[in-house]
Amino acid sequence: QVQLVESEGGLVQPGGSLRLSCAASGSIFSINNMGWYRQVPGKERELVARITSGGSINYADSVKGRFTISRDNAKNTVYLQMNSLKPEDTAVYYCTVRLAIGTRYWGQGTQVTVSS
Repeated sequence: QVQLVESEGGLVQPGGSLRLSCAASGSIFSINNMGWYRQVPGKERELVARITSGGSINYADSVKGRFTISRDNAKNTVYLQMNSLKPEDTAVYYCTVRLAIGTRYWGQGTQVTVSS
């Protein structure tokens, strides 16, 4: 089993910044991809950003230039730095990891609300 513990989200004003973190622990032998998804009520969960074990990164078009994903392999932790936040970034954010054997795990989700 793998446990993912996300940092708390919160309420942020438009234009503000927030940093999320997600630490993996448990039966970790090799983590390939780490990433963040988000979901709003009534919509499917969507990819925000993903980083591979080799450092390749993908971003959703809607967050390019504003969000930065990074990872600390020694700590099995992935981060999401979110800048210039917009109301449409409001969602529950989920971290995810995919092990080398293919198994995917999800965090519990953390609410990010962007509002004045």
